[in-house]
Amino acid sequence: MQKNYKTKLVLFDLDGTLIDTAPDFVLSLNNVLKNNHKEPLDNSIIRNHVSDGSVKLTEIGFNLSKDDPLFNNYRQELLNEYHKNMTTSSLLFKGIDVVLEFFNINKILFGIVTNKPYKYAKPIIDNFIELNNSKILICPDNLKNIKPDPEGVLLACSKLNINPSETIYIGDHQKDLEAGLNAGCKVIGCRYGYSINENTNTYNADLINTPEEIISLIE
Repeated sequence: MQKNYKTKLVLFDLDGTLIDTAPDFVLSLNNVLKNNHKEPLDNSIIRNHVSDGSVKLTEIGFNLSKDDPLFNNYRQELLNEYHKNMTTSSLLFKGIDVVLEFFNINKILFGIVTNKPYKYAKPIIDNFIELNNSKILICPDNLKNIKPDPEGVLLACSKLNINPSETIYIGDHQKDLEAGLNAGCKVIGCRYGYSINENTNTYNADLINTPEEIISLIE
C-alpha cells in the first residue's frame, strides 16, 4: 500500500552503494600490473579503495606518488583496461532491487550522483534494468566541483525540483556523507560498501549493513 512519505527523493552514490563494481576494478588493476611485470594486489586491498577512484588505485598498485613522471601513463592504462572490463562482473548489491521497488510503489524518486565520469557511469547503469527508473545522473562532467562538495547533490535536487530537506543522499564514503549534509539532505552511510565504518563516521550519520535497511530510514 502506498504511503505519503516526507522523503520525496533518494540520491545514491554509484560504486559501493548501488553497484558492487569492485570485481571489475580488481580484474583491471591486476591485469595492468601483470602487463607491467608487477605483483598483483590482494582483492581486499583493491576493494577497500574503489571509492577513492583511479588515482588512489594507481598509487597503491604501482606504489607511486601522483608527482611521479610515470604516474599518468599508468593511470591511463588502468582506465583503458577498466573501460574494457567495467560490465564484466559488476552486480547490484543484494537487496537494492527490493529498495527500488519500494520507491516505485510509494512514488519516491531516485537518482545517482557520482564522482565517476559519465563515459564509465552511464554504460554500467544501462547494464541493469532495475535502474531504468533513475530520474537523474550527475557526473563530474556536469560540475565544477565534485564530492565532497555539495554541488552535484544540489544540482540533482534543483533539476528535479525537490528541496534538499526532502532528500536523502546515500553513499559508502565519508565524502558522500559530507556532500549530502552540506547540501542540506539527510544522509545514510553504507557499511556494506567499501569505505565507511564506525571509525570513519565522524558525522554521526545513520549507518546500514544491508540495502533493505534504507526502507526503515525513509521519512
